[in-house]
Amino acid sequence: MSDKSQFDTNVVTLTRFLLEEGRKAKGTGELTTLLNALCTAIKAISSAVRKAGIANLYGIAGSTNVTGDQVKKLDVLSNDLVINMIKSSFTSCVLVTEENDSAIIVEPDRRGKYVVCFDPLDGSSNIDCLASIGTIFAIYRKCTNDEPSEKDALQPGRNIVAAGYALYGSATMVVLSTGQGVNCFMLDPAIGEFILVERDLKIKKRGKIYSLNEGYATYFDPAVTEYLQKKKFPEGGSEPYGARYVGSMVADVHRTLVYGGIFLYPANVKSPKGKLRLLYECNPMAFIMEQAGGMATTGTINVLDIQPESLHQRVPVVLGSPDDVQEYISIYQKHHK
Repeated sequence: MSDKSQFDTNVVTLTRFLLEEGRKAKGTGELTTLLNALCTAIKAISSAVRKAGIANLYGIAGSTNVTGDQVKKLDVLSNDLVINMIKSSFTSCVLVTEENDSAIIVEPDRRGKYVVCFDPLDGSSNIDCLASIGTIFAIYRKCTNDEPSEKDALQPGRNIVAAGYALYGSATMVVLSTGQGVNCFMLDPAIGEFILVERDLKIKKRGKIYSLNEGYATYFDPAVTEYLQKKKFPEGGSEPYGARYVGSMVADVHRTLVYGGIFLYPANVKSPKGKLRLLYECNPMAFIMEQAGGMATTGTINVLDIQPESLHQRVPVVLGSPDDVQEYISIYQKHHK
């Protein structure tokens, strides 16, 4: 909107964008319906995260509100919202969420062809200090004709049809890819719609920021230690990298995407398989990164090429600007010959 005083009468909303993309792809509209349902859940979560109805959410007298109902914590509320919105869109058959141990198999009369893996409220341990939190999701097609089961969710990230995340920060933003680049939409609370604000976002080839929890330095793999040393004490007179770490994956990855640089949650002595979950944290973020021209690796393999073995499988992840990630891979491979 070039002139802020004028009202844009031809604004590109997320729904409009999806309809246009769907028309180009000659699709059935089912993916558009599913993504719209997800966006409705995201708007509701955004409202809850912004502490709308603060007394109801927190319960003035502790965990039970004045009418005697159990008050739901934000992460449980978010989980219920996403599940209910997706189920009621008739577009999916299997749901995998961080909050449930096993896969949710959608009732036969409400099934569609998609499988959705999601983290309804990532970084929820940051809620109480008001740091940014988010929702992450990845959508796959069911690839067999069998009865839906958790096996349908154990697909490598290369099979992702659409993935994205919502960031509840100073504003609410949805970053989305349907495999044709990355697009960013900002929630306009005045009209309750997500508006396209950045089309075909690309990450810088190299950044100036590294992001990881250095509190675990004593447990780091020697490759990570060497890589960090190079960032802090560079040779040849170049500037050292800045350090930024929120501890909320959506916030840290979004900053990496927008400003460039590298985000690391590598394996260490305490978490030999890494800590972040493959299906609903690493895969969606790796998909977004690659679509924006970046990279995502475990050190030995591209994250999107991993064949998942279990729903809540953890993997090491290093993602961001291609030159930064490539440099990490060379150091990692030198140490792990």
